[in-house]
Amino acid sequence: MIVVGGAAMGAATAYYLLQLDPSLVVAVVERDPTYRQSSTVLSDGNVRLQFNLEENIRMSQFAFEVLADFPPRMAVGEWRPDPAPRHQGNLFLTDSDGEVAARQGLERQHALGCDVEWLDAAEIAARFPGYAGSGYVGGTLGPLDGSVDPSAVLQGYVRRAAADGAEFIEKEVTALRRQGDAISGVELSDGTQLDSPVLVNAAGAWCAPLTASVGVELPVEPVMRTVFTVDTHVDAFGLPSVFLPSGLYVIPEHGNRFICGWSQPDDPIGYDFSFRREKFFDLVWPELAAQLPAFEAVHLTGGWAGLYEVNTLDENGIIGEWPELAGLFLANGFSGHGFQQCHAVGRHLAELIIGRTPSLDLSRLSPARLLSGMPLYENAGRII
Repeated sequence: MIVVGGAAMGAATAYYLLQLDPSLVVAVVERDPTYRQSSTVLSDGNVRLQFNLEENIRMSQFAFEVLADFPPRMAVGEWRPDPAPRHQGNLFLTDSDGEVAARQGLERQHALGCDVEWLDAAEIAARFPGYAGSGYVGGTLGPLDGSVDPSAVLQGYVRRAAADGAEFIEKEVTALRRQGDAISGVELSDGTQLDSPVLVNAAGAWCAPLTASVGVELPVEPVMRTVFTVDTHVDAFGLPSVFLPSGLYVIPEHGNRFICGWSQPDDPIGYDFSFRREKFFDLVWPELAAQLPAFEAVHLTGGWAGLYEVNTLDENGIIGEWPELAGLFLANGFSGHGFQQCHAVGRHLAELIIGRTPSLDLSRLSPARLLSGMPLYENAGRII
């Protein structure tokens, strides 16, 4: 079988396929093994339990389970990946308009056993003076949320899957192939054709043109997101990552260094990796200073641009077999959540492919909802 895309999602799928059935012949086709433009390595590495949709929460719970023993699990000989987990916590601030949705999400998280608490504005200012402000009524704090090294997670899956027998092929897939109502393989940039009755599209921001080549239109767009690194007068030690009601986020690094970003409706669509400093000065800094006065004085030190594969239907992952083309399995449209969901999605696709009852019921996230036009939203309000 063929997996198109060898970053975290594709490599995790290959790993779980071979864990479930070591006799499988698995080829992972990746056009750039340096992963320089991969959304995985350009991710900020945030992982969290704080979702509102049950499926997303359960996928995060499995991710935390995997990451807890990731080094020995993915060891190859003497080599062990170190995802360097930091449980600094995630603090989602909410204004009065979003409070009902935030509390509903908190209730669902508690029902599923998540360690998350509600703090009012005064408690936030007292515990985290650097985040004192007037634009919110309170927020939810997940103390186990945090960050891991995306490159370490990626290399863990790649090396372990290869050691288990997956063949990683350095080629670009230019088109998928079909025979009637079933997938039949891929065509590579050098004209080579690879045959397979089972194919996983894990091509990230490049997924939609591939499925279009066999008549499957995905509502997925490559959207550029920019991350900025700043130095401040605020001590990052002991602070959680904070997400403002507007969608702007700030993640503490070390010393006085933070990274921040803010997705906008007019972010460029396409394969653009240009770092635009002006966005920080024109948009991010004014909002940051207005909402968190302690960050009024900051020094921009750098940053980078990467791609989200945005599912324009509902911004949630498209996971499973396309109903009208047998053998075409999708792991697409995660809209910024793919890195932290790769563990559960990889296992889920592997279970579907070999015919095993899935460990998690992710049927509501299947591609069938695209054909029915029925979105499955994370919540009624803003999605980060």
